[in-house]
Amino acid sequence: MTATRSKPRVGWGLTRLTAVASGLLALLIGLAFGVLLWAIEDMRDSTDARKSIRTALVEATGLEKLVLDVETGQRGFVITRQDRFLEPWEAARRDFPGQARELVRVTDPPGLRELAVQITRDGESFIRDYSVPLVESAKQNDPSARSVETTAEGKDRVDGLRAEFDRFERDARSILAAREEIAEDRVRFSIAAATAGLGGSVVLVAAYTGYLTRAIVGPVRRAAAVAARLAEGEFSARMPETSAGEIGDLEVAFNTMGNSLEESRELTEVAHRRLKLLYGASLAIGTTLDVGRTAQELVQVVVPGFADFVTVDLAVSAWQGEEQPRDGGAKVRRVATGGVLTTPPLDPAGALITSAPSTSRARSCGSGLASVEPDRRTSPAWPSQDPEQTGRILDHGIHSLITAPLQARGMRMGTVTFWRSRFTGPFDETELSYAAELTAKTAVAIDNARRYTRERDTALTLQRSLLPQRLPEQPAVETASRYLPAGSQAGVGGDWFDVIPLSGARVALVVGDVVGHGIHASATMGRLRTAVRTLADVDLPPDELLTHLDDLVIHLTSDEQPGIAEGDVAAIGDLGATCLYAVYDPISRSCTMATAGHPLPVLVTPDGAPAPVTGPIGPPLGVGGLPFETTELHLAAGSVLALFTDGLIESRDRDIDHGLSELTQALGAPVTSLEDACDTVIDRLLGGLPSDDVALLLARTGALSPDQVATWDILPDPAQVAHARTLATDQLDAWGLTDMEFITELVVSELVTNAIRYGVPPIQLRLIRDRTLICEVSDASSSAPHLRRARAFDEGGRGLLLVAQLTQGWGSRHTTSGKIIWCEQTLPRR
Repeated sequence: MTATRSKPRVGWGLTRLTAVASGLLALLIGLAFGVLLWAIEDMRDSTDARKSIRTALVEATGLEKLVLDVETGQRGFVITRQDRFLEPWEAARRDFPGQARELVRVTDPPGLRELAVQITRDGESFIRDYSVPLVESAKQNDPSARSVETTAEGKDRVDGLRAEFDRFERDARSILAAREEIAEDRVRFSIAAATAGLGGSVVLVAAYTGYLTRAIVGPVRRAAAVAARLAEGEFSARMPETSAGEIGDLEVAFNTMGNSLEESRELTEVAHRRLKLLYGASLAIGTTLDVGRTAQELVQVVVPGFADFVTVDLAVSAWQGEEQPRDGGAKVRRVATGGVLTTPPLDPAGALITSAPSTSRARSCGSGLASVEPDRRTSPAWPSQDPEQTGRILDHGIHSLITAPLQARGMRMGTVTFWRSRFTGPFDETELSYAAELTAKTAVAIDNARRYTRERDTALTLQRSLLPQRLPEQPAVETASRYLPAGSQAGVGGDWFDVIPLSGARVALVVGDVVGHGIHASATMGRLRTAVRTLADVDLPPDELLTHLDDLVIHLTSDEQPGIAEGDVAAIGDLGATCLYAVYDPISRSCTMATAGHPLPVLVTPDGAPAPVTGPIGPPLGVGGLPFETTELHLAAGSVLALFTDGLIESRDRDIDHGLSELTQALGAPVTSLEDACDTVIDRLLGGLPSDDVALLLARTGALSPDQVATWDILPDPAQVAHARTLATDQLDAWGLTDMEFITELVVSELVTNAIRYGVPPIQLRLIRDRTLICEVSDASSSAPHLRRARAFDEGGRGLLLVAQLTQGWGSRHTTSGKIIWCEQTLPRR
């Protein structure tokens, strides 16, 4: 009886102990599983919150660009009064309210939302209360629009908005970092809690194993082994579901937990890969300001990690740096493509793309929203557009795609299509946001590159329009030139050159360089070139011309100094410039030059020996207070002067001395013409696109033979006027220019008479027969003549007026010993 009763008691105790142990085990497992589920849910919530903050950051960046467009457009219009600056201003002003509302809408944290609202109010106030009145004042030519107070107010408002944007970015990134840190802490806590729970389960099972009967020892040991593997991260471990009752429930619970853990790990790995993809895209896309390169960078980032094939299609207008037509009728060209196969069944880069209105590409471009098609084979519109291409695509196993529009600042520039084939699974709705974010990053980079391309083309057009379109033909020198704009992101600079014919068959050779790049440097270059030409018409010596040019630069800089102090980009180009001015006389074969901070030229003698010219180099233009010294050379006929800017001989990997040595060697190479010499120099010194603007001017000197010049000394006696006329007519007879005797007699008579009456001895008469007939009369007086119209009863005052009416040009120039009055006549046609 005792033995019979003991079995039930033992059975009852085992059952009770089993129930208690099972309850404790289930509790531990439930807690671990609950913590893991809580961690997964928290991770999802954290991911959504971080995504919201990143979206707010993207919207804030776009809004800040609109503010900058408003400020840049209004400033450009106020400075230049050109309506083309109002186009981006109008677009930014129009797009600002919607972008601001979108920023407030997507901003989640309360403190950050309040800052977004503040930015919206301040931005609308800036546009409404400052920018619009300023533009209206500028349109009415109101001087207050360009005043220092108005500019300072605009700068303060923009600086305030920038500070708010910076604070918004700092706060958002701080919140993002805090949330990521909290998420990581919770993940670590969850793993620790799960590990602790599983460890506790293992201990409980181990203790329970020593007491339980042999019937449950094996299954419990198997459960412990599986639990250990799960705790070590082997989430694929499973228990065979062969037992019944509580042990069977335990096996099912462990397998369920393993499935949940494995699913959680897969979700975590997917999220990690997506974040890594976005991070890599932010670093790899937009490294250059080249539209095609930026599109190709997107392809390299997402293949094969996100998609098997990628195509980037852009409007032709966007590819060329222009604005897309508002009617949406722009041609679309494929600019980049790539995939896991070397020959994908898609249209290659460079092809024009046409899409039916029913296709996903057309719908996405029209709506501005990304769309996903998990299975292309079920799409009724796509196969009907091009059955042949559809067949090729399906044969390659391509079955799923995401189409996202490329749009920035409200302009839709094209589309990006992500394709998946049989190598990977189809796209789903969760991957749509990643594709949209990747495309948004690319759109901003492409828009920046497009706008840079447009601005660079504008600056280059301005630069080339300000440079001489065709060098003038003159007898003093034979010339050839090259101008290469900078190939770097800095933009077009202010390098320039010029050839200016002077009186007495002389010629001026000019080369200069303005500090800075862009449109303002080009505009400054045009102002300096015009100033040099104006001063050259006065026939100033090189050192005096540079002195006047230096004063002009100082005045320009001082007049725009308030703009410089306030960061006005328009004034930066006037801060400094260099210039070399040389005058060559083919009669005396002398060359006089002076330089303001510019390298002296390289001289190649007629026998082909090159050598740099040595001499004093004055300070750059705009310094003031220091003199400019001249360098005089006596050149043999056939000598070549090479004038250049520092972009030709200086670069990041080559100093100026080494570059000058290479230039000298290149000029010594035998060539058949000056044009070939220019090509040789450019090829040897510039392997590709230069990092700075390059200007090169080669001039081969000529000389007038002695029989083309006749010179006589004239005594200061009125009776010598008739003798001077006789000398001139005899010389014209010797030259075979008898048809010009009458006018030449009158001109010589008037000029010699004025020199004798008003000048100071010695007096000299010189005739020069070149492409024109030049008559020069010099004396030792420095007083310049003035053209005036004599009254009816005046006995004099008609001499210079007569000379001006009978000749094609006249003028005067000062010399070291006095002045020269000259005039020119066109030679009769043979």
